[in-house]
Amino acid sequence: MPQITRDSLLTLEGYAKVRPQMRAEVMAHKKNRMVELGAHVTLIFEDEQTMRYQIQEMLRAERTFEDAGIQDELDAYNPLIPDGTNWKATMMIQYPDPDERKIALAKLKGIENRVWAQVADQAKTFAIADEDMERENEEKTSAVHFLRFELDPASIAAAKAGSPVRMGIDLAAYAVEATTLAEKTRAALVVDLA
Repeated sequence: MPQITRDSLLTLEGYAKVRPQMRAEVMAHKKNRMVELGAHVTLIFEDEQTMRYQIQEMLRAERTFEDAGIQDELDAYNPLIPDGTNWKATMMIQYPDPDERKIALAKLKGIENRVWAQVADQAKTFAIADEDMERENEEKTSAVHFLRFELDPASIAAAKAGSPVRMGIDLAAYAVEATTLAEKTRAALVVDLA
């Protein structure tokens, strides 16, 4: 899959002109790339479009226009673009109440390694989490994790052939039974596979 390059990014001025339109397009695009697993876990499946928007937003927020700063953002976000054999997602654990969130994150240690995807009747593919840095400590897990689901050739072929995709979480403190993805979501994720 294509990576985002320095030359393919808009300047800060150019981005300012198209930002409202780009934001609307990305928000609409993300709707078909979101999967809710239970009441508190949301996966947002990333791709080139979502990461391009994220980079442009970071450059805007930090007023970054120097090559080194731009390269830092590219280095941080390009790894989150699927590369043809996987799906990559940002997992958010959301509890509106801060006290409830603190208690939940302590109970949910290890959840990032227990999220799975399954295509048709193939074996479950468990997420590989946080390859950039450890996001869990002795007391709790993080509210945000980055996941990669590395699919085998049979699962990729089945997904491309239109087979259902299910996802769930195998963690005693937050078990989510197999959830079959909506067709719009399944179709959006298949595009990530080479």
